[in-house]
Amino acid sequence: MFDTKTVSLEWGGKTLTLETGRIARQADGAVLATYGETVVLCAVTAAKSVKDGQDFFPLTVHYQEKFSSAGRIPGGFFKRERGATEKETLTSRLIDRPIRPLFPEGFYNEINVIAQVMSYDGETEADIVAMIAASAALTISGVPFMGPIGAARVGFKDGEYQLNPSMGEVAEGRLDLVVAATNDAVMMVESEAKELTEDEMLGAVMFAHDESRKVIKAIVDLAEKAAKDPWEIDLSDNTADIKAKLKDIVGGDVAAAYKLTDKSARSNALNEARAKAKEAFAEETAQTQMVAIKTMKKLEAEIVRTAILKDGQRIDGRKLDQVRPIEAMVGFLPRTHGSALFTRGETQAICTTTLGTKESEQMIDGLNGLTYERFMLHYNFPPYSVGEVGRFGAPGRREVGHGKLAWRALHPVLPAHEDFPYTIRVLSDITESNGSSSMATVCGGCLAMMDAGVPIERPVSGIAMGLILEGEDFAVLSDILGDEDHLGDMDFKVAGTEAGITSLQMDIKIAGITKEIMAKALEQAKGGRAHILGEMQKALGASRTELSAHAPRIETMQIDKSKIRDVIGTGGKVIREIVAETGAKVDIDDEGVIKISSSDLSQIEAAKKWIEGIVEEAEVGKIYNGKVVNIVDFGAFVNFMGGKDGLVHVSEMKNERVEKPTDVVSEGQEVKVKVLEIDNRGKVRLSMRVVDQETGEELEDTRPPREPREPRGDRGDRGDRRGPRGDRGGRGGDRGGRGPRRDRDDRDGGSDHMPAFLKDD
Repeated sequence: MFDTKTVSLEWGGKTLTLETGRIARQADGAVLATYGETVVLCAVTAAKSVKDGQDFFPLTVHYQEKFSSAGRIPGGFFKRERGATEKETLTSRLIDRPIRPLFPEGFYNEINVIAQVMSYDGETEADIVAMIAASAALTISGVPFMGPIGAARVGFKDGEYQLNPSMGEVAEGRLDLVVAATNDAVMMVESEAKELTEDEMLGAVMFAHDESRKVIKAIVDLAEKAAKDPWEIDLSDNTADIKAKLKDIVGGDVAAAYKLTDKSARSNALNEARAKAKEAFAEETAQTQMVAIKTMKKLEAEIVRTAILKDGQRIDGRKLDQVRPIEAMVGFLPRTHGSALFTRGETQAICTTTLGTKESEQMIDGLNGLTYERFMLHYNFPPYSVGEVGRFGAPGRREVGHGKLAWRALHPVLPAHEDFPYTIRVLSDITESNGSSSMATVCGGCLAMMDAGVPIERPVSGIAMGLILEGEDFAVLSDILGDEDHLGDMDFKVAGTEAGITSLQMDIKIAGITKEIMAKALEQAKGGRAHILGEMQKALGASRTELSAHAPRIETMQIDKSKIRDVIGTGGKVIREIVAETGAKVDIDDEGVIKISSSDLSQIEAAKKWIEGIVEEAEVGKIYNGKVVNIVDFGAFVNFMGGKDGLVHVSEMKNERVEKPTDVVSEGQEVKVKVLEIDNRGKVRLSMRVVDQETGEELEDTRPPREPREPRGDRGDRGDRRGPRGDRGGRGGDRGGRGPRRDRDDRDGGSDHMPAFLKDD
């Protein structure tokens, strides 16, 4: 019934299997990819015609994680998969970025790529499997895809590269790198690193490329067995005449516009040239007008690219490796915990840092179960930042992706949670944009954290690099403008400290770049990063040693695990009382680590002292503050160490005789007591009379010692108690008609069953 085609290879210690022909047979291409016990189904469908007037390529990639794949039921009210999570959004972008440039220019048919995680083993990340499945499905679908691509994840530990490491291995190592590549060149790089050198990072990319070629070969083998006939499409270029006409009419205007260094002036001049070009084709057909608009964009790109390659002249007049002027300031928002304004040329970001307690951590419900994230970075890109009118609301895919890139750049330098037990949120609001607002977020976010007193290991800066490539000639541009990004061939972003790279992201608009170009870009980026770090240090050289007055304080204390129950109390009674009485927040984990937080230090001290009293062992001879919790006939019980009670006997309340305890104390009264004795059962005997109730100082015991009792003398007049009950000496004889009791040895059962203290000698 099924015409199933399968290929397999041993890769990274596991078997990778690609299968088609059994599932989703009505899609143009569908592949079930299995790696370990992680299984991803990817289906590709493509529209057979193009909508009238459409002049862009509508490629949509959806990646979805099924909770059933990990044997879990989704949380929340609806108990089903709903909107895309952050991870699903990022993985969708991860698949989209390397495949989009591999469709031919002028191909405008709508394509859907849908990848769904069907099984997840908890070790093998599904994103790499999904990228491979998408590449294979496109390759066998017949659509004009100039692939396939391969993908690989690389870790780095003890100087060795690891292929497709598990999540645990990634956490223990220094690198989490994802690379997508064709057989000839790298297409996409995404990474987080713990200060790797340029050579180490380049080696990781090349290692991933070599391993990706093995996957590409497997996909080609599958295509030879199962590929559909390629589509016949007409992509002939008939724009030469239109381009020549445009060059005559507006070529000079465009060249002059791109010599204007101010973005607004340049945009106005370009809009005038475009309007002039549109007017020249007003009498032509709608199709010709659409082609003219596309050709106008090509003309602009040609003019800019030629000026850079031939003359080394950039749009704003800078040298190829020159960074725009930078101005940075910190602490300019009075009520935030930390703030920074970072401006580089016409790109500007307001970044703030907010410190919170454990309850502010982000809860993530994913395939691995509930996890908690203590560092968040959110990026916003309002339309006014580019002088436009547009949608303002929830973040889109681009904003999520840019925020995650900055998160990866800053995450490696954060202090250990044990050393700085705060939840950290960095917010970046882009107020101006003309190139690389994500790298402005890295710089501004770093300064905002330093301003908030986050003790990061070293400051981080970031820079965006560009590429102009024509045949064998190429130019690498530092700190690219928005127009250089749009008209260039590469977006290459590098962030790091003076010690090494913390994040690398690369996107290519052509069929990949070589090792030589990447090495050049990394080296040029290193110089740019160092320059930006120097400018940042003019604003703030190191993290502040004091937190903002508006930030919560958190103190950590460790208690013995056996005392956790005492601190929490039955049903949480004790810990709730601590929070209610002191006003501080108290969190305790299973290891006995307690975090006490409040913006008021006195509240923290009160809660800390309370907890110390609960877990501390009472010490004989030591004086404590206490509270009367219960009064009985013979004394009062005093709570003196939070969770400990002791008895103040009525004789220990005052040096003189006390008739009733209520004459001296009342319930709820604050008293000062000294520990006199702790018996082997843990019961505590306390004294108030030897402590000054005003000052808490120990008093001299002035009560005279008790006189020794006089000897009681001969007690023979009480008679022989061991005799018959009828004759008891002084206690009288006859028992009132009851008769004499039997001798003990005459009773039934004899003396063998008597308690020892009743037996005769």
